[in-house]
Amino acid sequence: MPRVKRGVTARAAHKKVLQKAKGFRGRRKNVFRIANEAVMRAGQYAYRDRRDRKGEFRALWSARINAAAREHGMSYSRFMNGLKKASVAVDRKVLADIAVLDKPAFSKFVERAKASLGA
Repeated sequence: MPRVKRGVTARAAHKKVLQKAKGFRGRRKNVFRIANEAVMRAGQYAYRDRRDRKGEFRALWSARINAAAREHGMSYSRFMNGLKKASVAVDRKVLADIAVLDKPAFSKFVERAKASLGA
């Protein structure tokens, strides 16, 4: 079996990794071994944080809804419970958007929640 020289494929693989390491500090951007580790670690962080971002946004939406509900004298948990009992199917993302951009519409949601709780 003939000998295989890997110069072309190895160079292509190295170039691919070094391209992904652009913008890193120090030798992490131009030394293949170090760059390869840095790129793999960056990929792990990216994978994990794509999932974490969803939780962070949910917390942000909850905080915005809570602030808007408290302006109407209601806590977040009682407000959400009231909406659930009133069979209002609006998710937190949309509720938070309404709370920030359309206060009169949000006050109608609060009235519905209070009515369903019997308060």
